Amino acid sequence: MGSAAELAAAVLMLAGFPAIMVAALIPSVPAFAAATAVTYLADHYLHRQGSYLINRLSKVRAGLSIRFLIRQLLLILLLARLDLSNNLIFYGATACFIAFYGLQAPHGALVTLIRNRRRLPVATRNVDLASRIRIPDAPRFGLLNRSAEKMLHLDLAAVVGILVAAQLDTATPGFIGIGVTIGLGSLYVVALMPYVRGKKVPPNADKVLAKVDEWLRDYKPETVLYFSGSKDSAYQVNMWLETMEQLDSKPLILLRERVILQNLAPTTVPVICVPGGVHLMNMDLSSVRVALYAANVGKNIHLLRVPTMKHVFIGHGDSDKLASVNPFSKAYDEVWVAGRAGRDRYAIADVGVRDEDIVEVGRPQLAPIQDWQGVPEGRMPTVLYAPTWEGWDGDPGNTSLMLAGENIVKKLLKADPPVRVLYKPHPFTGTVLAKAGAAHDKVTALIEKAAAERAADPRFQADAAAVAAAKAELARIEARLTVLVGSGGGEKGDEAEATRDGVVDVARYEEIARLRGEWNDAYWRSFPVWEHRVITGSEPRLYDCFNVSDAMVSDISSVVSDFIASGKPYAVTDSAGLGVEEFKRQNTAVRAATILSNKASELGGLLDAVRDPAGDPLAEDRVELRQYLLGPDEPTSIEQFNTAVANLAIKAEARNVGQESRAAASAAETVV
Repeated sequence: MGSAAELAAAVLMLAGFPAIMVAALIPSVPAFAAATAVTYLADHYLHRQGSYLINRLSKVRAGLSIRFLIRQLLLILLLARLDLSNNLIFYGATACFIAFYGLQAPHGALVTLIRNRRRLPVATRNVDLASRIRIPDAPRFGLLNRSAEKMLHLDLAAVVGILVAAQLDTATPGFIGIGVTIGLGSLYVVALMPYVRGKKVPPNADKVLAKVDEWLRDYKPETVLYFSGSKDSAYQVNMWLETMEQLDSKPLILLRERVILQNLAPTTVPVICVPGGVHLMNMDLSSVRVALYAANVGKNIHLLRVPTMKHVFIGHGDSDKLASVNPFSKAYDEVWVAGRAGRDRYAIADVGVRDEDIVEVGRPQLAPIQDWQGVPEGRMPTVLYAPTWEGWDGDPGNTSLMLAGENIVKKLLKADPPVRVLYKPHPFTGTVLAKAGAAHDKVTALIEKAAAERAADPRFQADAAAVAAAKAELARIEARLTVLVGSGGGEKGDEAEATRDGVVDVARYEEIARLRGEWNDAYWRSFPVWEHRVITGSEPRLYDCFNVSDAMVSDISSVVSDFIASGKPYAVTDSAGLGVEEFKRQNTAVRAATILSNKASELGGLLDAVRDPAGDPLAEDRVELRQYLLGPDEPTSIEQFNTAVANLAIKAEARNVGQESRAAASAAETVV
């Protein structure tokens, strides 16, 4: 339904139309003007917010054009009820709205034609097409952005003029408004016309694809990260970007959906988005030897069919969920897992993946996670509560939040000696079950209340000068980041311009990365080390929360497997009530965890381990489990990953050479 504000705007807008009709029937010009203004403002607000409700209104025959048409018809009704049906303004208004709607046809046709011609068969980043092909600028002044809304809102001049004319009983204001509306509408159409002919028209699809192939032949990519998915799954490819940047071979990222490209994090790796399956299959990828897949989706077949490269499933997380042993994985030449645990999962699942096709490469993404050295002397321990979401099936056992969240947080907040609580919920929390959203709200309220009480407690003193300095530094960094991100060309006129100009400025990219590191450091210093905190949004990142925490409470998900890399104590909630032994049997990642029931009565064991690491009974178990899940510390994971890529590339090359030799031998026999 969107936010509460969006819902309120939609209600006001829909309620405004009956009010307009009543005002027209009374008739009352002031009431009509007031109700009309409400509908205009609400409509504009919903469009500015990109509200989902706008699309829903179209589905119930209350689309944008209909709403404007109804307003205009009711204005004609108002004039008739004011006995102005024989007045010149009545005929002027009727003619104006007919002519105005007559302009919608060429306007809509031009917008559609321009958009279609400017939608290239591929979209790219960090690919130098500008020197190879001419891609003209998009129409200026936002002519294509929300074009239908902008065009229809030009009737506002006529509506205001006609209402003023009706109130003052003089036609002059009405005809001035009518002239402005028709004039601006005509100018809008004229402004679009140059973009459908001559040098303002982009090259056709065949020429663009030929130039992309030309670039590929020059660049000669060797390792491809392939990804297809929905907007919400963009994180699955984003987590591999830094790894791709660290490859020893030439990397390339291939995407299949434009929405993924729009949500792709900044990277220095060349990116090509190819929505069309035929276009992808005809693309020159002859230099590629290794293809990496982060998700099991149907469109993978468009690249899997290429025999000259070896195909690898690398996934997008390491956990005991069924997705980690998908039977589709046997379609790949190899499956790369973090450690021995991943290999054993496939053996136990018996889904057709052969043990010799599994390679242990560690988790390169976990490099930023710091090893635990114990709680620094004089600092209060910090416990992170990072529950997962409710999942698509709504099973209450998926997340601890609904059944145990309040109990966990209350016990942490009342801990003696005290601890600091950080709460970072999964971004999807509450998207399926309202109950999960309500539980999140309760936990948030508990933490914020406790934070306020602690701030007022004289036992907790903050270094006001240090906090103020950190906040000032944070503001400085954010201002600089705003400038850098805003000046980076990320907001182009349209996708075609972004493709043409989307070559990353490496110096700016590196400065942004450095500043984000400084931002993270300043963020944690911008409030007292004892202050409870609710952390939502993309910053600070989950791994940053890991690094400032001394322990974590979570649920069965890749979050637990990742946290194990820190060596810190952790607890996992058995929300489904399986019992400790069965819970550990089914979930490898919890074998070194404190297992919590929904009452969270076992939480004391976790806090004891944080306060006295020497007496922690699970410390050795965590070391063993870390090796089992994530592999050895040496060589580093990125070194293991690069070795695996190199070894598989050799296999691919050997296969291709063998094929060429057999083909040559066969041709020689045919000649003889």
